[in-house]
Amino acid sequence: MELNVVAIDIAKKVFQLHWVEPDTGCIEKLKLKRAQVLEWFVNRPPSLVLIEACGGAHEWGRQMMKLGHDVRLLPPKMVRPFVQRNKTDAADAQAIWTAGQQPGTKFVPVKTEAQQVVLALHRLRAQLMKMRIMQTNEIRGLLYEFGVVMPEGHRALLKELPAVLSDAQSRLPAMFIDCLNEQVRRVDDLQRDIAAIERRLAEHLRETVSCKTLADIPGVGLMTATAVVASMGSPAAFKDGREFAAWLGLVPKQTGTGGRIRQLGISKRGDVYVRTLLMHGARSIVRSDRSTTWPWLMELLKRRPYSVVVAAVANKLARTIWAVLARGQTWRPEAWQAT
Repeated sequence: MELNVVAIDIAKKVFQLHWVEPDTGCIEKLKLKRAQVLEWFVNRPPSLVLIEACGGAHEWGRQMMKLGHDVRLLPPKMVRPFVQRNKTDAADAQAIWTAGQQPGTKFVPVKTEAQQVVLALHRLRAQLMKMRIMQTNEIRGLLYEFGVVMPEGHRALLKELPAVLSDAQSRLPAMFIDCLNEQVRRVDDLQRDIAAIERRLAEHLRETVSCKTLADIPGVGLMTATAVVASMGSPAAFKDGREFAAWLGLVPKQTGTGGRIRQLGISKRGDVYVRTLLMHGARSIVRSDRSTTWPWLMELLKRRPYSVVVAAVANKLARTIWAVLARGQTWRPEAWQAT
């Protein structure tokens, strides 16, 4: 049975729908308020619901799936070319309807609530780390204005700061010292918040079989294992490990004309956060003693620049992660002995 296709442009208050009635072939457009959307879909036969992947899309996707509909999320970059003339809600809904039926369209997997919670913890941790960097850099810069040079890195700064502030009390205004102590307390609060999030992620890893399995792979730790499992959704969404690596932007970008194709650096498409974690993990592998136990890695380091090798190892990590999750296997060290 072929499902009727319904596209919906979601928003905060007003939702625009676009579909073609299968009986009459008439193009239908409908504007609904937020509270009316689920009620309207309850009375519809099972349909293929197309939604642009934006804020709130995964929650709406889960709600539609509970009602028996098949839901597909489209990347915004695939919808934009089909917006005709001026951008309106109706034009966006029509573009979603058109883009979702193009051959070769790649959809975004609908995430579960648990997966979204894990990603929310990762985003909060990343934001707190940015705030910590801002705070420590501000302290370092203010002290430098008074001739006090502090070491790089937040750990070294916080280790030496109490002694520095104690020595500076005799020559710097008390008001300035008090303000700096307040900033240090803020950094301590950020440290505690970051540690609390990491404890929650560690608990999630212990309770999730797939995350525990990935943590056995070299270069994959707590952050990478939990982030990859939550971001990937289902391994079945990808044909193979190469497609997963391409989805993360860990494959060469290509350009060409006249039958000649040039390969550039990695495409850097997809999830920047997960790709960064994999690159960090790959860098730790290349720097570790493991590089001497894998002949293929030693040969690669002889032939290619360091950064190219790191990107290649990150690609291998992505393909290995997909294989472990898709096949339900554990990581086999002997698999990395081959070239």
